[in-house]
Amino acid sequence: MKAIILAGGSGTRLYPVTQAINKHFLPIYNKPMIYYPLSLAMLLNIKDIVLVINPEDEEVFKKIFKDGSMLGINISYVIQDHPNGLAEGIILSKDYIDGPFMYLLGDNILYGHNVWQVLEEAKEDIIKNGGAYVFGYAVKDPHRFGIVEFDEKNNVLSIEEKPKNPKSHFAAIGIYFFDEKAIDIASNTKPSHRGELEITSLLEEYLKTKKLKVKLLGRGYAWFDAGTHDSFLEAGEFVATIEKRTGLMIGCLEEIAYKNGWISKEELIKIAKKLSKTDYGKYLMEEVVNAF
Repeated sequence: MKAIILAGGSGTRLYPVTQAINKHFLPIYNKPMIYYPLSLAMLLNIKDIVLVINPEDEEVFKKIFKDGSMLGINISYVIQDHPNGLAEGIILSKDYIDGPFMYLLGDNILYGHNVWQVLEEAKEDIIKNGGAYVFGYAVKDPHRFGIVEFDEKNNVLSIEEKPKNPKSHFAAIGIYFFDEKAIDIASNTKPSHRGELEITSLLEEYLKTKKLKVKLLGRGYAWFDAGTHDSFLEAGEFVATIEKRTGLMIGCLEEIAYKNGWISKEELIKIAKKLSKTDYGKYLMEEVVNAF
């Protein structure tokens, strides 16, 4: 399975900060925002990653990740010249999709005990049975999100983008699993009144054939859409609190790569020594290298 991460866009909700820098490079506490969705894919043992990016940001992304080999993964880059909606990222990545795939928004941060297990269950279900998966998270302001309605057996009944009269309080967060049919469905999706190819329109097509499933994320999980100033600040404070209290990092890519067996201890030590003057490098050496 491959993972596609949508990391382009104009970041208008974070203006004026994003006038000079892509929001995915902004720090959520001590790591770039893009680290967090990438870490989720890596936790699911997904090694083939496609980053959908703006043309002007390609050089910086490649400076950070290169081809991904230093993490034991394969990173490909797809250029999105203009942000024309979330579903467009799938169309642009069609040459890389050869089966079911994970689709993530680069400004979404999800944390919780064994969160990877919930995602893994959806991943395996999609591989075996096809269809599409969304993840529902309770929010107090449902009019701001794509809202999923479901019955007592968690069968999806409807999904609506930023409804005036929401039918539930569960937002469909920016993490999805799709089978390969999503390419054709997205390609045939018509632009909305906003002139964009909406991810909701894609999901509605799966709903029509009863192939859209939802997993609800309960009280033990924290989700942030870090694309607004308030949520961006909340996400950073949350990560800082967890890391300071536990001494363990969230979204540490090198740690995940090492635990997955994708890089050796010698390679990890080399990275840690290069960053030895930083808290990040000290963490890699003290909490990861010395712990295993």
